[in-house]
Amino acid sequence: MDTAKAHFSPEDLSEIEAHGLGVEEAQRQLELFKKPPPYMDLVRTCTRGDGIRVLDEREEKDFMRTYEQEASRHQYLKFVPASGAATRMFKVLHRYGGRGKEIWSDEIAGQARRGDKEAQQLQEFMGGLRKFPFFERLRFRMTQAGASLEALLDQGRFAEIIHAVLDEEGLGYAHLPKGLILFHAYPEGPRTAFEEHLVEGAAYVAAEDQVCRLHFTVSPEARPRFLDLLEKVDASYGDRYGVSYQVAFSSQKRSTDTLAVDLQNRPFRDQKGRLLFRPGGHGALIENLNDLNGDILFIKNIDNVVPDRLKAETLRWKKLLAGVLLRLQKKVFGFMERLASEPVDRDVLEQVSTFLKDEFGLSPGPQRATEEEQRRFLMKRLNRPIRVCGMVKKERDPGGGPFWVRDRRGAVSPQIVETAQIDPDSQEQQDILASSTHFNPVDIVCGVRDFQGQPFDLRTFVDPEAVFITVKSKEGKDLKALEHPGLWNGGMAGWLTLFVEVPPVTFNPVKTVNDLLKKEHQPA
Repeated sequence: MDTAKAHFSPEDLSEIEAHGLGVEEAQRQLELFKKPPPYMDLVRTCTRGDGIRVLDEREEKDFMRTYEQEASRHQYLKFVPASGAATRMFKVLHRYGGRGKEIWSDEIAGQARRGDKEAQQLQEFMGGLRKFPFFERLRFRMTQAGASLEALLDQGRFAEIIHAVLDEEGLGYAHLPKGLILFHAYPEGPRTAFEEHLVEGAAYVAAEDQVCRLHFTVSPEARPRFLDLLEKVDASYGDRYGVSYQVAFSSQKRSTDTLAVDLQNRPFRDQKGRLLFRPGGHGALIENLNDLNGDILFIKNIDNVVPDRLKAETLRWKKLLAGVLLRLQKKVFGFMERLASEPVDRDVLEQVSTFLKDEFGLSPGPQRATEEEQRRFLMKRLNRPIRVCGMVKKERDPGGGPFWVRDRRGAVSPQIVETAQIDPDSQEQQDILASSTHFNPVDIVCGVRDFQGQPFDLRTFVDPEAVFITVKSKEGKDLKALEHPGLWNGGMAGWLTLFVEVPPVTFNPVKTVNDLLKKEHQPA
């Protein structure tokens, strides 16, 4: 029997093929569970001047000029992963709402005083309720249902308010994606995170033709809601900002789902004996990214937006990062054209080697190579997608960050690494992690076409072994789940990468609903 089919029944094989996965890929995933790839090999953290570029005033002016001069020659597109539900945002409300009894303010206050963090978060939520951009809509929905929001707050009764926020009869926030949650209040009415991306994109994505192209990845069930909202606001925002929006949506492909296994690494089966397929994590979105038509792509998370009063600095840095990318890309393309023209003299080879080392920290290639061998090596090194990633100085421990990493062939390159990819039992590796000075806010500008204008196949620059394995549960049984290499981690491991320091004001994510009470998300 074909060893690739050894674990699967004929019914399994039909399911795998129907899912678009392919039996060889399914077998590869099973092997990854049995023999997980090694942790990342950190050499050192990237710091200012050693892996992280810090722009001075003169450079900022130059790169801004590059962005403005090059705008008419490129098709910009903003890519926003927006398929995540707002479940984590409202985790505390879910906990209290599931208790099935009244929740009294005095009781919550007592628990908060005794150090109960969830009680403290609920108390903060209720205390700041009038400051949330969805307050008026919540009050209206509750009035329609015959309840008084103010009376319940005065009485210190929270249960009905919580259910009105979460349940479909109220705001329905328990089931909405984060992109459809109201984030900011304005005199003319509140905006969702999705709308803030439309407004922000108009300032730096719109090309000379004033077409503003954006692409959101959403869940299939949420797509109709996004389309409805877009239909309502498209014309008004387009008129206000002088652009024509071209907005597209896509979902993670079923073929990027991954098989789950039990704790003995056997294919996990549900109560009907069928294989369990799970979403492959945001790394699966490399497929969606690969399908886009733009040549300069801006990537930003759905929840990292600010009100208009704070947008200026964010917009400035988006343009600066694009300017850095465009300048780099022009140099790369120039070198590629020279390397592709034979014969190539030693001076050109040395210039390219120096450029790779100075700009990207990459080694010049094999020693004692002939000029032809060196030319082929440098062309392979250069002819790949480019990304310029903003990095924020670390004030807390938010997760992934920039490091110099050694791959399995011994080559060292700058990479974005998640904490879960670092060996927890290695003191040396943990010391490098602890010494990190910056973190990844997902503020990325990408060049995805080659020097001849052809799109790269981004899937060929993924590190297939940089996967994540986690323990989950289904129907009361533990299982192991596999996630594809993270979109900006292993998913872009083979790209030319440059890190640039950006100011903290450009990073204001909303991870919990109470983050909307921070001054950055409130009206002036």
